[in-house]
Parts: sequence; structure tokens; C-alpha cells
Amino acid sequence: MSVEKQKSKRAKKPSTIRIGKRYRPTRLAEKYDAIVIGSGIGGLTTAASLSEMGQKVLVLEQHYTAGGFTHAYSREGYEWDVGVHYIGDVGYPTMSRKLFDFVSNGNLKWATMDKVYDRIFLGEESFDLIAGKESFRDEMHKRFPDEKEVINKYLIMLSKANKGMRWFTLSKLLKPWQQKLMMPLFKLLLPNSFNRTTYEVLRELTSNEKLIAVLTGQWGDSGVPPKKSSFIIHCLIAKHYLNGGFYPVGGASKMAETIIPQIQASGGEVFTYAEVSSIIIENNRAVGVKMKDGTEITAPQIISNAGAFNTYQKLLPEETAKHFGYDKKLKKIAPSCTNIGLFIGLKGDPKSLGLPKTNFWIYLDQNHDKNVSDFFEDANFENPNMPLPVIYISFPSAKDPSFAERYPNRSTIEIVAPASYKMFEKWKGTAWGKRGEDYENYVEQLSELMLQALYKKMPQLEGKVDYFEASTPLSTEFFCFYDRGEIYGLEHDPSRFKQGWLQPKSQVPGLWLTGQDVLSCGVAGAMIAGFLTAVQMLGWKKGIKLAKQVMSAKPEPKEGWVVIEPKTSDV
Repeated sequence: MSVEKQKSKRAKKPSTIRIGKRYRPTRLAEKYDAIVIGSGIGGLTTAASLSEMGQKVLVLEQHYTAGGFTHAYSREGYEWDVGVHYIGDVGYPTMSRKLFDFVSNGNLKWATMDKVYDRIFLGEESFDLIAGKESFRDEMHKRFPDEKEVINKYLIMLSKANKGMRWFTLSKLLKPWQQKLMMPLFKLLLPNSFNRTTYEVLRELTSNEKLIAVLTGQWGDSGVPPKKSSFIIHCLIAKHYLNGGFYPVGGASKMAETIIPQIQASGGEVFTYAEVSSIIIENNRAVGVKMKDGTEITAPQIISNAGAFNTYQKLLPEETAKHFGYDKKLKKIAPSCTNIGLFIGLKGDPKSLGLPKTNFWIYLDQNHDKNVSDFFEDANFENPNMPLPVIYISFPSAKDPSFAERYPNRSTIEIVAPASYKMFEKWKGTAWGKRGEDYENYVEQLSELMLQALYKKMPQLEGKVDYFEASTPLSTEFFCFYDRGEIYGLEHDPSRFKQGWLQPKSQVPGLWLTGQDVLSCGVAGAMIAGFLTAVQMLGWKKGIKLAKQVMSAKPEPKEGWVVIEPKTSDV
């Protein structure tokens, strides 16, 4: 066994990054205006927004640290994020940037990535996605000189689809009967491509399969390959990063750390180790939550950031879910994909190791859907050396300018690849860290596959790895409470965007939904959904007042802020 493999089996030390206060029944206040289940970015945004309007909000998180998929952890003298690999649209005053500034009171700083924010590898070829609409277009023109008109049309379509998303977002504030009444108008306002498959739309533009493969090279950001994904999620992701990628200074945990004080300002709190076992229903109305320890906490408004399946299938009493038709509604959606991850620590700073601020997307070739299909056809996954259809590599220590100060002479890398829950299902029910030698060996072999992919692109790193450990769908299930280890909430296929009932206001009086299952996956999608939930809860008058505060807020620029003044054509 190699030294690197031996080091991957070191005794695991607990994380030192713990955001939030540990739950104790004795620490609860007598009264709360609202309770939020889950401290992901959607739940924190809803809580901070309500707090801004004077409400006392309690956030309950079952994990040992707040933040959901925006949390970070440290081990063996290294630190990694678990889901925030890069953020777009925060280099200038977009809705995303304004919301981040609002909920963090201007205390969240951003660092720019390299001009090339994503590098797409198709076999031995590589293609760069360059920040700025004009730069992106020029690079694509250079690589595909016969497809200039197609590329120009594609960028126009991105813009139109994103404008259509604004109307789709506003529709979430309407009641189901109002949505039906407004449907003819929405059809006029939304582009025809809005909810067809990504491949279907792009194939009508061009027959150049390589160009399609490059343009869809970020499909891993939603977990759905081109022939299955909704074109709207493709457009949201592509446009989100069109002006470059950014990373929170201080790491992903700075998100929760800077938001929580805004929740506490009105008397609220964020508790960790606080597992909710069920939502309390009285006379078909949500009136509180029951904790795992038996404690009951009441409030007039209950907000779930735990996802649609967890909310309506696990937390809501079965008879209530059936009464409001959620047992049938849930059959129309599916959970998203799962993944395996590798968290790597290296001795040496990013510069000396040659680590970029560019993400790598490594594909076998241009056949995204076929490669994914071939991978998942092996129902038993008995071959640990099966080719992975995509391997994503991120270099967080290079992206974060504060990393060197916090972890001198250290660097980190994160690798993510798709997985199936079936690959690990036989170990379901085993304890984290105690799943057995056969599990460790299986994960070790998968880790080796990902390490070799890294070394192939960056041979200077071979022999430099000091520590690594892997995560699997079982890890996600344990830490994030998703039954099948899903990382993006719901599958982002066309049918997912046709479910009008996926909105903040549930059919159950007093119960609300927030987070990525309301609009779309990703930090920005979940955060905007969190704000949308707060607006609808407050009612039109107070909701508009809150929206005006967000749009007009101009906190004093802090040292380290990034402000980019893009050309008009780039916005």
C-alpha cells in the first residue's frame, strides 16, 4: 500500500470549524415568531430577512455546524469546503451580490478566480471558458471559427432564458389557481426553449457535437447531462458564471458566520446538534416542531429548508401529507444525483505547487450522456476501476487569498465525480467511520482513480499528497440528512420546472418551503428562494419594503471587496 493510501486511513479528528450554538432545551427562548428547519443558505437567508423586519427566528440544524452545503471542515491541519467551489454574479451589483451584502451586512468578501474560470477537457483536448461575455465569445469563435453565428445566437438565448426566469420566479409568489390563470401570459413571456432539454435546444442550433459538449461542459453543476437536463438550468448556470468565478475570502464557512449575527440581532438564534423529528400539526395547521429529544417548540410559522422529500415525506405526519395531496405530488419529482468526493491536503503553498484558480472538468470524450449512461448501466458497480464519466477538480486554497495566512505552507484540492447510491447501498445503516474494511478498500480504489486523473493533468503533484480522505453518498446521507445522498435536491429535468406546487407557501397553513427545491440548485438559487420565501411570508406591503431595502442597500465597501465594472454587453 502506498504512503498516500496509508495516510488516507489516519484516525479522523473532529472538525474545528463549528458555526452556530449547540442546542440545549434550556437555551430556548419562550417565544419565537418563526422556526426554520435546516441552516443551508436558503434557510439562513429567510431567517436573516425576517429578522431584518423585526421577527425573532429560531434556526435548527441537525449537523455539528451551520451552513448546510456551504459549511467547511478541517482535518489534519487542512480545510476544505463541501459544496461552495465557486460563485458567479458577485463581481458587480447583481441580485445575487446585493443579497449576499444584505444578509451578511456587507461582511462577506469575495476574491476573483483566474480569467479562465472553467477548463473543459474532452479526452486530450481542452477548452477554456473565459470571464466576460465578449471574451467568452471571442474564445469560442477562435476554437470554432465555422460556428460564429451559432455561438452568437447561443449567447442571445442565454440572456432571453435568464430574463424569462424572472417571470418564472415571480410566479412562485402566486397561488396555484393564480398560476393557472396567468399561464397564457407566462407562455408569451417565456422563450420557447425555456423548458425543453438542453441537448434538444442546442442540437437545433448546430450539428457540431464537440461545440455542444463544450457549451454543456458545466453540466456537473446541476448533476444532469445535456439530454436529460432542462435548458433553463443550463442557462442559469452558464449565465451565472459568464462574468467569471469568485470565492468567499476566508472559505465557505464565512457565509454562515457572517449571516448569523443578522439573525441574532432581533433575538433569534441558530442551534446546531438540533435534530427535528417531526412538524407538529394541529387542526391541519403547522404550529411547531418536535425535537429528537422530545422537546416541543411552537411558533406561528414553520419554514423547512430540508428539501421537498424530507419535508413532505418525513417531517410532515403521513395523514397530513395525504390530506394535502403531497403523497401524489412527490411522485412527479425525483431526487438529484449523488457523488463521491476526494479531499486532498498537500505540503507547500499553491504557488510553489503550481495550483491554478481555474476549475478542471475532465471528460472521457465529447459524449456526455453516453458516458453517464454506460457508467450507471453497471447496476452492481463491482468494478472499482470503471471509467468515471466526469471528474471535477477544484483548488480552494489557491482561490482563497486568506488561506496562506490561516494554513501556512499548506494547500488543498477537492475532486468530485458522479456516483450511484447503489454503489454503497450494502453499507447503509453502518456508522460513519465504522463501515468496515471492505468499504474502505472500495473507496480507496475509487480514490485512486481520481488521484490518477489529477496526476495526469498535474504530474508535478505526484508524491506531494500529504493526506486525503473520501466522501460518498453515505457521508452526505449522514451529515446532510438526504436519504439517497443527493446533493442538488431535486432532479433538474424539464418535469421539475413544471411543478407549480414547488413554491414557498405550502398547502399546509403555517408551513413554508425554502432553499434549492423552490427555484433551482446552487448557492445563488437557494439564496434567492430563501429571500422569496421571506417576501411571501411578510405579505405584499412588508415584502416590497424588504425588497427595496435589499436593492437600495449600499454598505460601506470593506477592505478586500471585489468590484468589477463590466461592459454593458457583459451584464
